[in-house]
Amino acid sequence: LIDKKNIHNNSMQVINQYEEEGGHHDTRYDVTILVNGLPLIHIELKRRGVPIREAFNQIKRYQRDSFWASCGLYEFIQIFVISNGTNTKYFSNTTRESHISEMNKSGGSKKKTSNSFEFTSYWADAKNRIIPELEDFTKTFFCKHTILNILTRYCVYTSEELLLVMRPYQIVAAERILNRIQIATNYKKYGTVEAGGYIWHTTGSGKTLTSFKTAQLATKLTDIDKVLFVVDRKDLDYQTIKEYDRFEKGAANGNRSTKILIEQIENENAKIIVTTIQKLDSFISKNKHHPIYSKKVVLIFDECHRSQFGKMHDNIIKAFKKYYIFGFTGTPIFSQNASGSAGQLKTTEQAFGDRLHTYTIVNAINDGNVLPFRIDFINTIKYKDGKDKDVEAIDTKTALQAPERITEVVRYILEHYSQKTKRHLSYTLKGQRVKGFNSILAVDSVPMAMKYYNEFKKQIQKTGSDLKIATIFSFNPNEEDPDDIFSDEDFDTAGLDETSREFLDRAILEYGEMFHSTYDSGKGFQNYYKDIAQKMKDRQLDLLIVVNMFLTGFDATTLNTLWVDKNLKMHGLIQAFSRTNRILNSVKTYGNIVCFRNLEKATEEAISLFGDENAKGIIILKDFDSYMNGYEDENGNYHKGYLEFINELKRDFPLPLIFNSESEKKEFIKL
Repeated sequence: LIDKKNIHNNSMQVINQYEEEGGHHDTRYDVTILVNGLPLIHIELKRRGVPIREAFNQIKRYQRDSFWASCGLYEFIQIFVISNGTNTKYFSNTTRESHISEMNKSGGSKKKTSNSFEFTSYWADAKNRIIPELEDFTKTFFCKHTILNILTRYCVYTSEELLLVMRPYQIVAAERILNRIQIATNYKKYGTVEAGGYIWHTTGSGKTLTSFKTAQLATKLTDIDKVLFVVDRKDLDYQTIKEYDRFEKGAANGNRSTKILIEQIENENAKIIVTTIQKLDSFISKNKHHPIYSKKVVLIFDECHRSQFGKMHDNIIKAFKKYYIFGFTGTPIFSQNASGSAGQLKTTEQAFGDRLHTYTIVNAINDGNVLPFRIDFINTIKYKDGKDKDVEAIDTKTALQAPERITEVVRYILEHYSQKTKRHLSYTLKGQRVKGFNSILAVDSVPMAMKYYNEFKKQIQKTGSDLKIATIFSFNPNEEDPDDIFSDEDFDTAGLDETSREFLDRAILEYGEMFHSTYDSGKGFQNYYKDIAQKMKDRQLDLLIVVNMFLTGFDATTLNTLWVDKNLKMHGLIQAFSRTNRILNSVKTYGNIVCFRNLEKATEEAISLFGDENAKGIIILKDFDSYMNGYEDENGNYHKGYLEFINELKRDFPLPLIFNSESEKKEFIKL
């Protein structure tokens, strides 16, 4: 039906005003693009001034009334484009389909659903500048080479049987990596960082999809023998194995032994292998002279944290002689936030090579691909002036752990829980009606996690609340390390002291009673972790107390609030905050961060490093009072509030409205 290898062998035609008389009503479709005679792209156009959402809703009516009619070929459309001339967006067929099925299940179009207009995408250039005008969009998006590439290379079918069309920044990143591989092959640069690079795409922008699709496309390059897609152990759970399996059957394997990895490496038909960095490191240490080391191997790291810059990284690049190494990260390590002893790799660029593409949190918020944050700083400690710093640090630590303070923090969380997690609003999630969202409480140590868990249980019982809470932690020798990177999540609980281990067993037992399951802190701990992850994603758990676990790499769209009683900075701060800003639906409009420590300066520093100096106003929302009564920004510029605008409107344009000139009309519209 379509030639995917030589895309220009395909024939393309444009038809407009196609009439369909076999549906519930006579219908006339605006513009359709045929590939080899099949309608694969449909364009719905509205006049300038008409909201673009009208075009989105029009397609819903077509799907209900007529796409299925006659020969039903319109049901095979892959991509929809909607435009009102000024704004133009595109989305996949199943985004539309999921929206409709959820609407139908929830019994009416007024219900909020998790697949809706929020999931439509703007087209953009390589520097993330959006191309909204229809004419410019048409010249670029509908360039024959581009649109055929999107249809044949950059559409992804997921394990949930959803068709996704990749966003422009994802496509650019993949193209840049493939281009770098080809240039490095031509100039024999493999085996050096010049044959690699890294992609800085902010947390929540779909890095795993981009990186895996890139890995898949790299296998089709003629000179490449193998592609190793490297993930962290905690990320390779049942859900992701199923996802990778949909992309490439048998590529991923959750087995911890290296035996299966060796079989995959030696199998010439297995072009792409999903493995963990721990398993790859183990393979290298046990197989010093394997033939794979002299083959051309592309290594793609799904999340290049600093843990991959050390010994494991050195082992990999020493073993493989003809490697091409690429990393994806939402928070790169720059010289400003690098640490480590002399001689160690310190920055992302030193470890992986040039930055090949950037898509920051500012880009993502502006494009509507992630949500902004709403931050509350709650002061729980009073400081005295003129105190010795060391004494103050000791006093502060004691004060932070004081039972009275923990009682107050728990009381505050329980009092504000419904408001912050929007428990008064309901929406459809995976076919079920649910109310509001869930949250994570991040604390700075295992003893603090234990104190908080006990206090929550006590107050929940006292107030008769029905909140479901849980906790999870493991042994971490560097728990109170002030570094900005969370140490790797390990499932080692053997190192915990006796009290902590007993406590964890009790918490797991109580969790089991709540959800009718049986886990423990020994061999069953990893399954406990996976079950908690799933319960959080399904919004069955209300609040999870953690130390470091779940603060990086964990994606749950239902999570909207992070309560913070932990010192965070730079990379770690953005990673932790970003757990809350995944897009779900129009009920979830921002990520809530509630800080019980003074993290204001740390937040500003992290935002200026990973966004830009002027990014604060975009990333962090102001409070209600500022928007109502006006505020002054960081640069001293005054922004009028809602009340001032209303008063101006009443003063300058009293009712009934009479315009004496065109310029008055313009002023009215402007205001």
